[in-house]
Amino acid sequence: MSDDRDNTDVAFRVASPGMMTTLQDGGRHGQGHLGVPPSGALDTMSLGLANALVGNVSEDALQAFGALEITLMGPRLRLVGGDCVVAITGDAEITVNDRPVETFRALALREGDELQIHRVLSGARAYLAVGGGFAATPFLGSVSTLARAGVGGFDGRALRAGDRLPLRNAARGQECAGRVGEPHLPQREKRPIRVGLGPQSDFFSRAKIARFFSAEWTISTLADRMGYRLTGPVLASARGHNIVSDALMTGSVQIPGDGQPIIAMNDRGTTGGYPKIATVIRADMARLGQMKPGDRLRFEAIDPAHAEHLWRGRQEAFRAYLARLAI
Repeated sequence: MSDDRDNTDVAFRVASPGMMTTLQDGGRHGQGHLGVPPSGALDTMSLGLANALVGNVSEDALQAFGALEITLMGPRLRLVGGDCVVAITGDAEITVNDRPVETFRALALREGDELQIHRVLSGARAYLAVGGGFAATPFLGSVSTLARAGVGGFDGRALRAGDRLPLRNAARGQECAGRVGEPHLPQREKRPIRVGLGPQSDFFSRAKIARFFSAEWTISTLADRMGYRLTGPVLASARGHNIVSDALMTGSVQIPGDGQPIIAMNDRGTTGGYPKIATVIRADMARLGQMKPGDRLRFEAIDPAHAEHLWRGRQEAFRAYLARLAI
């Protein structure tokens, strides 16, 4: 097997798919004018760290390589056709051939090995990267799965039992076997989700905005990759709950007619007709992406300059992580 060409003879066979396992990368950006949302990993830092551990690093490591995003309960996969190196990030219970293994380390798998991600222990998601990446066909520059449109990933959907997941170049990353990384678990950061006000915060009275920030909100069972519906006090708008549809961003907090916030997530629509009281900052989206139904949260307002500073800090932390891995 050669490092300079694709070899898809090596693959994972899906014995059981888990609850919701999809291929995601850093997202399908710049396509909003076509009505196409970004999709991509809900926790991009964990995605990037998994790929870094198996040597999948480029100028934009968060974008260039995909990984399996595992929600709550993971798949059971059997390796066929050869060997590879994998890494799983997140807080998860994992076995290889029924023997426990740890997350945040590069694992050498041999042909016939069976890898199972039993469950996510804290947070909502874990990520499985493989040296050389998965052999999936990009759609508009990304392999991210957008299941409601049937594009990206493997047949545009979550994994099913019996699927074959070919690997792009399984020879890549063999030298990374045994590499250990520092755990990064956004769900352990216990503080409010930070937001910037607007763009339609003027639809709400000062009292309602104060209630938005003082209340404790619960993520309802109506939560998926498209959006998180929250439950809590009713936020009635003084100017009605319909606007001329305008751009919707990942992290937009819409207030529909029932007064219960909806946070737009990665598979969101590209426009919306409800007023948006606030927008979650980019640096806190990974932490939000690790939340699940029943989790509680509060919001905190910060200014745009602070939000930009926090995102630069996240990027610097990732580069420092790569340096410690001597990549």
